[in-house]
Amino acid sequence: MKRACIAMVLLLLGAVGLADARPNILFLALDDQNDWVGFLGGHPLAHTPHMDGLARRGTVFANAHCQAPLCNPSRTSVMTGLAPSTTGVHGLEPWFRAVPAFRDHPTLTQTLARHGYRTMGAGKIHHGGYGRQKGDDEFHLLGPAAGVGARPPQKLVTTPSGNHPLVDWGSFEHRDEDKGDWKVASWAAAQLDARPAEPFFLAAGFFLPHVPCYVTPRWLERVPDNDLVLPSVRHDDRDDTPRFSWYLHWDLPEPRLKFLEDARQWRPLVRSYLASTSFVDSQVGRVLDALRRNGYERNTIVVLWSDHGWHLGEKQVTGKNTLWEESTRVPLVFAGPGIVAGATCAQPAQLLDIYPTLLELCGLPPMAALEGRSLRPQLRDARAARVQPALTTHNQGNHAVRSARWRYIRYADGSEELYDHHTDPHEWHNLASQPGTKAVREEHRAWLPRVDRPSVAGSAQRILKWEGGRANWEGKLIAPGAAIPGL
Repeated sequence: MKRACIAMVLLLLGAVGLADARPNILFLALDDQNDWVGFLGGHPLAHTPHMDGLARRGTVFANAHCQAPLCNPSRTSVMTGLAPSTTGVHGLEPWFRAVPAFRDHPTLTQTLARHGYRTMGAGKIHHGGYGRQKGDDEFHLLGPAAGVGARPPQKLVTTPSGNHPLVDWGSFEHRDEDKGDWKVASWAAAQLDARPAEPFFLAAGFFLPHVPCYVTPRWLERVPDNDLVLPSVRHDDRDDTPRFSWYLHWDLPEPRLKFLEDARQWRPLVRSYLASTSFVDSQVGRVLDALRRNGYERNTIVVLWSDHGWHLGEKQVTGKNTLWEESTRVPLVFAGPGIVAGATCAQPAQLLDIYPTLLELCGLPPMAALEGRSLRPQLRDARAARVQPALTTHNQGNHAVRSARWRYIRYADGSEELYDHHTDPHEWHNLASQPGTKAVREEHRAWLPRVDRPSVAGSAQRILKWEGGRANWEGKLIAPGAAIPGL
C-alpha cells in the first residue's frame, strides 16, 4: 500500500512537472502586412530588423497564405481553425458567434485556457471589437483595443469612393507614443515584465500597416523619395484576366492605380506603407526585447503572422480583396523550443495551420474539427514534404489554390486563372487558356472545398454573390459589360 502511494505521488509530481514544462506562446499579429518584410524579400527597401531577427532564430514559411483576403473572415479562420467556406463568414460582419452552428466552437484562446494557459490579449486579434465584449470569454486579461491613435486635424489625401476616413496616408507631427500600436506593445511588454504565471498565451495584434498609414516624420524620412520605391507593374496586366476578377473589388474605397498616378499619390502611398511596416517592426522589437530580458525566450513559442496581404498598384489596384499573390501571401514565422533556427520552408502553408500546430507544439490533444494541418514536421525539417496546397476563399465560389509552383484561381462564374511561379513570379501571364495546362488545372481544382457555404445571415460589406448569371455586389446587380468604377 505504501509503495502504491509513493508511486501515485511520483506520478502526480511528474504530471505537474510536465505541465510546468509546457511552452508559453507569444502570438504576434500584423494587419494588412504583405511580403514587404526583409525575410521574405518582397520589397528591396523593406527595413524590418526585429522581424528578421526573429526569422533567423526560427523557421520562415516563405509560401504561406491567408484563408481570406479580408480581416474578419481571415481572423475568424485563424482563431477557429475553420475555413471561410465552412463557416460562411465572408464579410466584415458578423461575429462568428452569431452563427448558431459555431456558437460553441472553441477558439484557439479558449482551448489553451481550458488546458491551463493564462490568456492575455491586446490590439487586433479578432476583427474590430469582436472577442472583446462582455461574455465573449476570449481572454482572461484584455489590454488596449486596436486603434490608429493620433490623427491629423483633417485627411491628408482626398480619395474617391466617398472619401473614406480610413483610406489615407502620409506624415504629420505627432509622437510614436501616441500611436495605437505603441500602446499595444507597451501593454504586452508590461505583462511580460510582471512575470505572469506560466504557461501563458500572450497575443498582441498590431494595426499598421493597415490604412490610414500615418507615420511620424522620422519614419517617413527613412524611405527614399524617388520612384525606385515603386513596385513593378504592367498596365496591361489585367488584359488576360477574367472580367469576374474585377467583381471581387467592384466598388471599394481603396483607390485604383489610375487615381494614384493621376493624383501623384502612388509614391506617397508606397513610402507611407513601407514606413508603417518599419514602425510596426520596431514595436514587435519592443515586445521581443521584453520576452528576452525576462528570461522567457527559451521556453516560449513565438508565432508572427499577418491576416492577409495588400496590393500597392499591382494588378491596377490597391488594397486586398483579390485572389492574387499580393493579397494572399503573408509573413508566417515560428520560433522557440523544438523549432529549427534559420530555416526557410518553401512548401505551401496556410494560416489555418496555426491552431493545430500550436496544439501539437504544446503537447495538447489534437482536435478533429480543425481543418488545418500541423506544421510541426516542417518545423523540424523545412524540407519535409507537404502535399496539401494553400487555399484562399473570397466569397462563395471564388477560390485560389497555391501549390509550391502554381497559383490556380477559379471564380464563381467558372472562369479561371493559372500562373507558373517558376517562370512568372509577378503573375503577369494567365496560362489558363494555354494548351497543355489542362492537367495542372484539374490537379489543383481537386483541392477546391467540398463544402462551400454562402454568406451567413447578417453579412455586410464586401459581399459578392453570383446569381442567375450576374454578379450581385452588396445587393446591386452588375450588368454584364458595366463600366468598372475607377477606370
